[in-house]
Amino acid sequence: MKNVLITGINGLVGSSLVQELRQDKSLNIYGIGRSDIAWKNTLIIDLEKEWSTELLPNKMDMIIHLAQSEKFRDFPDKTLEIFNVNTYSTLKLLEYARKTGVTKFIYASSGGIYGNREHGFNEEEPVEARKDLGFYLSTKFCSEILIENFAPFFSIDVLRLFFVYGRNQRRSMLISRLVDSVKNRTPINIDGKDGIRINPIHVDDAVAAIIQCLKLTGYHKINIGGSEILSLREIIELIGKATGIVPSLCVKNNQPKNLIGDVAKMNKLLLSPKIKFAEGIKTLI
Repeated sequence: MKNVLITGINGLVGSSLVQELRQDKSLNIYGIGRSDIAWKNTLIIDLEKEWSTELLPNKMDMIIHLAQSEKFRDFPDKTLEIFNVNTYSTLKLLEYARKTGVTKFIYASSGGIYGNREHGFNEEEPVEARKDLGFYLSTKFCSEILIENFAPFFSIDVLRLFFVYGRNQRRSMLISRLVDSVKNRTPINIDGKDGIRINPIHVDDAVAAIIQCLKLTGYHKINIGGSEILSLREIIELIGKATGIVPSLCVKNNQPKNLIGDVAKMNKLLLSPKIKFAEGIKTLI
């Protein structure tokens, strides 16, 4: 039986992943979260604060590091909390992995580190530190740089997630905020006629992709995004159709900044997303 440690088990992706992997009797799942989820292998650890890897089991085979700071809008007031979760905890887990014989390390990064442009980004393009990246995404990028140094010690997958959505998502996230705005009949600002174009992915597809990562060996960077490229207008209209409410849009005379992940590598190495946005959004509504 293999021991698997998952961080961020109270989050959207983490909670769903735990449910799926606990059904695999060949895996012994441990989870790190800030609150208990009524399961014996839950480790209550607040990654925003100082913590010790001595709290973790002596032997681990795989680590899936999904935890990310919820305070992404709170720079500069919460810089230490953001850094501790997004970067410092990553380094501590990497050292723990090296010392305990881990063979697989999966890290949930963000597609936001690419920036914005008209066409999609692929994993082979260089990502550079830029002053417009922002503090939160800079901490995610720093973790990617740290992780790459540990490639000689175990297999690594760096997953760049693009707008994951689904049931129980925090209301501060983009898709959840759009749903709430439509339901509350709050006007939604969009840049240009159609707004930003993105390829969101349902949490069930994202979790299925992570599970497939467990079979990979070596070092990989993989975009995790949906198969549909949708404008903000299209997303809002689909939410409106699902809720039966006509959305209120306020078009701004700004150039939209697209953030699209090229998912060809995901399709080749892992799987192709199955859930269309028109159906997936119903689980969030």
